[in-house]
Amino acid sequence: MELTQRITSHAVQPKLSPLQKVRNVIAVGSGKGGVGKSTTAVNLALALAADGAKVGVLDADIYGPSVPMMLGISGRPDSPDGKSIEPMRAHGVETMSIGFLVEQDTPMIWRGPMATSALSQLLNDTRWSDLDYLVVDLPPGTGDIQLTLAQKIPVAGAVIVTTPQDIATLDAKKALKMFEKVEVPVLGLIENMAVHVCSNCGHAEHVFGEGGGQRMASQYDVPLLGSLPLERAIREQGDAGVPVVLAQPDSAAAKAYRDAARQIAVHLAMRPRVTPSISASLL
Repeated sequence: MELTQRITSHAVQPKLSPLQKVRNVIAVGSGKGGVGKSTTAVNLALALAADGAKVGVLDADIYGPSVPMMLGISGRPDSPDGKSIEPMRAHGVETMSIGFLVEQDTPMIWRGPMATSALSQLLNDTRWSDLDYLVVDLPPGTGDIQLTLAQKIPVAGAVIVTTPQDIATLDAKKALKMFEKVEVPVLGLIENMAVHVCSNCGHAEHVFGEGGGQRMASQYDVPLLGSLPLERAIREQGDAGVPVVLAQPDSAAAKAYRDAARQIAVHLAMRPRVTPSISASLL
């Protein structure tokens, strides 16, 4: 007997239904930039894929797309019918980003409605395969893109990325409260850059403070899904287009990402499921 797992769709915002080919959209957000949100989103997606899930990554940062570089992808996507576009693929995941459609050094000088329209097109016009999870890497803040995500895109759960220092958790709290106000369930927090271990002597140092993520999780009664280290390899491998989860799968950093990804999957699985409609016909 062979045992297989099937990841089901989970409840999304009221008045919205899960996408046809994407069972669960997971939004990864932060209140401010510079906390490693995109690096975290990409490594979490790869960790979910390594556990056997079918995963995609949507780069929703219209003004500063970074997912193409992190996944080591260049070139432009194909459009078989002139209307829809094929997702780009790398390391076993599908991905789409505005970065594939414009030159690398071209600034997106767009007002909010143009950026939100671009996000909707990237999501809806991409020919995603049958995905268990679509990880959406949001831009920092609580602006137009996040509002569009909440109102028009069915999100099964959100993950907030922060660093331990008080100024970062202050902004992360705003992101968490925003998701609550728009009825997107918050699966939990991820504390990035929690500790640095010296590669020479092994001394552990909390460069950005200690315990900020846990205090915030306790204050708002949400799970702390994981604490990720501050390591040079994480940055180097992201710049090289082979994230650390793949490049150094036995490292402590890769293990931390895998543990966090599994916590996300567990807490999402605890959410209400979407009951599929069943039709029967007589033959």
